[in-house]
Amino acid sequence: MLQRILTFFERNSFGVCTYLGERFNISTSKLRLFFIYTSFLSVGFPLIVYFFAGIVLDFRNYIKRRHTRTTDFL
Repeated sequence: MLQRILTFFERNSFGVCTYLGERFNISTSKLRLFFIYTSFLSVGFPLIVYFFAGIVLDFRNYIKRRHTRTTDFL
C-alpha cells in the first residue's frame, strides 16, 4: 500500500525537487525532506512555494514543447 502511494506521488508530482536537485547538485530525497520538515515548522508556507514552482516549471515545459512543435515545420 505504501509503495503504491509513493509511486503515485512520484508519477504525478511536479518534479520541483528533481529539478532543484539537478540544478544545485543536491540529493532529491534531502530536498523532499527539507520541504516536508519546513512545511510542518512554518505552517505550510513552503507548500505554497512548491506549488508555485511546480506551476512555473510546468508552464516552462509547455512553452518548450510548443516552441519545438512550431520549429519542426520550418
